[in-house]
Amino acid sequence: MSAKKKNSQSSHWRDRPVFVTGATGLLGGWLVRRLVEEGASVTALVRDWVPKSTLLSADWLNKVTVVRGDVRDQVVLERVLGEYEIDTIFHLAAQTIVGVANRNPISTLDTNVRGTWALLEAARRSPLTKAVIIASSDKAYGDHEKLPYDEAAALQGEHPYDVSKSCADLISKMYAVSFGLPVAVTRCGNFYGGGDLNWNRLIPGTIRSVLKNERPVIRSDGTLIRDYFYVEDGAAAYMQLAEALHARPELRGEAFNFSNEIQADVLALTEKILERMKSSLLPDVRAEARNEIQHQWLSAEKARRVLGWAPQFTLDEGLDRTIAWYREFLPK
Repeated sequence: MSAKKKNSQSSHWRDRPVFVTGATGLLGGWLVRRLVEEGASVTALVRDWVPKSTLLSADWLNKVTVVRGDVRDQVVLERVLGEYEIDTIFHLAAQTIVGVANRNPISTLDTNVRGTWALLEAARRSPLTKAVIIASSDKAYGDHEKLPYDEAAALQGEHPYDVSKSCADLISKMYAVSFGLPVAVTRCGNFYGGGDLNWNRLIPGTIRSVLKNERPVIRSDGTLIRDYFYVEDGAAAYMQLAEALHARPELRGEAFNFSNEIQADVLALTEKILERMKSSLLPDVRAEARNEIQHQWLSAEKARRVLGWAPQFTLDEGLDRTIAWYREFLPK
């Protein structure tokens, strides 16, 4: 990143009151870290205490204000936005595991849908709110024959997690169009990076298996194709979009794909990790996954054109940084 861009971000974020939901998650931890480094005054909503999360394990907790609560609790949200005079909101809190959504759709829908409208309604009632960034997902698009997905593609999720994201995405658009709320939506691929403690996800699960000298498990048949996006690029993209939303009111209600615009099938990615870790282990392909879209791939042309955005890390660079993080983090 250039010094010019770094200084620009610092001047925008210095002392700015920012609220982050989902701060103990993968993206939340890296986003909080980046906001703190840029001088923002961060308040984080924390539901469950996750000692090994990036936010807590790296001592970032002592640099932010922590509010304990649930994102579905609109009273708590309104109190936070009012008492801490929040200017910018990053809404990341969600139930993000597809398998959990398949087993318990109600809890996923409740958190991802009700949590989103509760947050947006609280923001609507807060006169100081200047920008709200809502984390949607490429899964909000559902399954389309035309690839890659661009932002004009219909939101047509069919499975529990996908539907929760389609709904939250549409609710965000409603608040922008009907109430003029300064909200923009991000749609990203599968985040990966150091700090992901959901071991049933492909990348952290594979890395941990190799470090334990165990065969990595692939729950699908290995042919699913996904768009993988490095978490540090994600945190930077969210902040760049928030800055743009402050300066350009015409971005209200807009959605943006952020992606390296690559296609990687599950088996090939697993083998790439094994190669980069110099492991001779063979994947254990179980073909157990269900309610999964076969092929997803995003176009980031709009983000490049409208925001001047570009990723800073290639897939190989992101994987190397991720592997290094887990080598240091996991017990020897």
